[in-house]
Amino acid sequence: MSRSDVESKAGLRHAPAPGFKRLRLTIAYCGTPWKGWQSQEGGGGVQDEINAAIRKATAIVTQVQGSGRTDAGVHALAQVAHCDVPETVRMNGDAWVNALNACLPLTIRVLHAEEADPRFHARFDAACKVYRYRIWRPRMLSPFEADRAWHVYGPLDMDALRWCCEKLTGTHNFIRLSANRGDMPETERRTLPEKTTRTIHRADLREVGDVLELEFEGDGFLYKMVRLIVGSLIHVARKREPKEWFESLLTDPSGKQNNQTAPACGLYLVRVNYMAA
Repeated sequence: MSRSDVESKAGLRHAPAPGFKRLRLTIAYCGTPWKGWQSQEGGGGVQDEINAAIRKATAIVTQVQGSGRTDAGVHALAQVAHCDVPETVRMNGDAWVNALNACLPLTIRVLHAEEADPRFHARFDAACKVYRYRIWRPRMLSPFEADRAWHVYGPLDMDALRWCCEKLTGTHNFIRLSANRGDMPETERRTLPEKTTRTIHRADLREVGDVLELEFEGDGFLYKMVRLIVGSLIHVARKREPKEWFESLLTDPSGKQNNQTAPACGLYLVRVNYMAA
């Protein structure tokens, strides 16, 4: 475990202070106007907006902790977060939802709020996550799909796509299908397979009308991992690389770093699953 991991868990995974209780939030947002989930210096993160809404609605200053980051332009159907609020606040879940949504921009909605176990942590207790990527297939991009899907027009090898999705399931070192967040040199990152190994439980491909959907369920996802997976899958489907090239991204961690990154607009965090208490 790195020093940053130790500091993160030591600083964040603690029960509420005396006189406080833990609140669990489920949040949906359109990522187009935001700089991602993470709080930003000067604002612009979804996290900043939730913190500000709590402060505006209740005069409580708190820090919301999410299940993980989403990048600028990435959407969420059900992001999970928690924060600590004074026990003297008697609002029920519906009251929290109504109060926060009254103070939030329309591109961010709190879907559900409830008091959580004081030991609950949105990030560290997450067992797996589901991401969906949407690809618009017709020649003309619908104006209602702008910033909601990746426009990919032209023939795709669907058999190769399915073959690659089957190869994805299982445990792999995703060093070549993830990006360096900048917290360490890439040469060092490549020597730490425990940091870049993840398990994909499910990789589904389905056609829904004019949209091709790729959905992935896994125990965790690295920085830009889903976008690099999707970009690489489409690269193969367009016959720009053989399907064995995609397989090598999973089996040969010493190979050249991949740069086939799908745009953020088509990516959705669908849900976060937690172990039953």
